Amino acid sequence: MRAARFFVPCIVVGLMGAAWLPMSAFAAEPPGRPNIVMIVSDDQGWTDYGFMGHPHIQTPHLDRLAAQSVTFTRGYVPSSLCRPSLMSLITGLYPHQHLVTGNDPPKGTDRNLILKHVRRLPTLPKLLAEKGYVSFQAGKWWEGNYSEGGFTAGMTHGDVKRGGRHGDEGLAIGRQGNLPVYDFLGAHRGQSFFIWYAPMLPHAPHTPPERLLAKYRDKTESLHIARYWAMCEWWDEQCGELLGHLDKQGLAENTLVVYVTDNGWIQNANNQQFAPRSKRSPYEGGIRTPIMLRWPARLKPRRDEATLVSSLDLTPTILAACGLSPTKEMSGLDLLDVAAGQPSGRDTLFGEIYQHDIPDIDQAEPGLMFRWCIQGDWKLIQSADGKRRELYNLKADPREEKDLAAAEPERVKLLAAKIKPWQ
Repeated sequence: MRAARFFVPCIVVGLMGAAWLPMSAFAAEPPGRPNIVMIVSDDQGWTDYGFMGHPHIQTPHLDRLAAQSVTFTRGYVPSSLCRPSLMSLITGLYPHQHLVTGNDPPKGTDRNLILKHVRRLPTLPKLLAEKGYVSFQAGKWWEGNYSEGGFTAGMTHGDVKRGGRHGDEGLAIGRQGNLPVYDFLGAHRGQSFFIWYAPMLPHAPHTPPERLLAKYRDKTESLHIARYWAMCEWWDEQCGELLGHLDKQGLAENTLVVYVTDNGWIQNANNQQFAPRSKRSPYEGGIRTPIMLRWPARLKPRRDEATLVSSLDLTPTILAACGLSPTKEMSGLDLLDVAAGQPSGRDTLFGEIYQHDIPDIDQAEPGLMFRWCIQGDWKLIQSADGKRRELYNLKADPREEKDLAAAEPERVKLLAAKIKPWQ
């Protein structure tokens, strides 16, 4: 906790005799193990927040969270599809490591067979349980019953015959309020907890409250875009309610709140589908996300617009905060020191894009479409066979409109040479 201004007696030799010194004159007591709340946005563009500069979308609660957090604006997910991205979040592993590379198994394959990969891996809830943490799953969860991931409680039953695929009853969270989360917190008062809060927001169907849609109808000619913008504000409201509950319960000070999006989204002006170069793509519109860390007891808020960070860093960071070490398979960074302003030591960021349907549930390679890497301002996208390459300068061309591969062959070779040993 932060050093309070209590006064303690201290003997000072001299004419003044005994004196009183403020506690702040002494070293602050380090915070104890934090509670963890992981907030996961679903299908949201990395620019689609007030604090990221969107001209129309209003996100006052997330703007406030950003102001209270160490906010990394150059955050990325390794793969731009929800199921593999979420599995990377809960394991700290690339899709080629955890092998949940797509949303659905091969046609005719029992989707429960994929759960063997969840069972074999040390997930965050399983690891945190070693320190006595209780955990609660709410929202998007593809991997069967919440207990498969090691959660001690949750909302998703995972029965495919009862509608289970990517969340079933868990998907009520957010769209129908947050009471199950509050009930869990109330029932486990005084215990260290991990909350997985992943509502299907602002994910389609884009059915925002009319009061919010009315705010955006006259800001665009596309009703579909207006609905998506309103969904982003509805998502913001739900985050605000959850964060407000932490404040009211006196939990905010020593709770590490982590914010990330599972994958990006660019709304199609003609329908509710995603536009090209967003979800399921290796472009910024698919893989980029702001990443926020708020822990008032330890971290001082600041905005970092330079450091490359990955959602793979979040598991090692959470484990470090809770007094645990990452497994040897985890390649992400502990961001606590980076959040304090120390250099990350990272040279290059990597990722991979796979087919929506998994061709082989035991091998990643058959479904691979692209690999990508970013070094500084430069980004290389490479097809699975290595025959097609695109190069972009993200600082000069953040929308990736000008492919520089032909003009910069040596830089292409340099970045391709980095991808080869990583793959």
